[in-house]
Amino acid sequence: MEWNAPMLWWLATGGLVAAELATGTFYLLMLALGCVAGALAAHAGLGATGQVATAAVLGAACTAGWHFKRARSPRSAPAESNRDVNIDIGETLYVDVWADDGSARVPYRGATWTVRHAGPGTPAPGQHVIVGVQGNHLRVAPAAPH
Repeated sequence: MEWNAPMLWWLATGGLVAAELATGTFYLLMLALGCVAGALAAHAGLGATGQVATAAVLGAACTAGWHFKRARSPRSAPAESNRDVNIDIGETLYVDVWADDGSARVPYRGATWTVRHAGPGTPAPGQHVIVGVQGNHLRVAPAAPH
């Protein structure tokens, strides 16, 4: 089997895709696109300099484009208060009595949970909404009146 330039570019592409799968770094896929461009340039008959330049330009452009796209995107909420990560965020529960330390024990989803006050002011009994989860404690704030 002959090791020609296009084959080397395709092997580099595969190596970058495998590394991306192992690390989860999406930027490696952008560099793999650069290697695809290098392979296509090799198939088109460009010399080694043209292949490397094509791969470098497209890989850098894809990487920069992805970086700027991510920079403009809104950041997701931290996992402890992100409804996409924890389905309890936004759910309501009723707190009968608060302890002096701002915690309470409440029944929720078939178990007794420790909740901690996360809202403004002094905690008061009543309807509360879950705004976060820290370990095995629910952070709650007073529910808005309807």
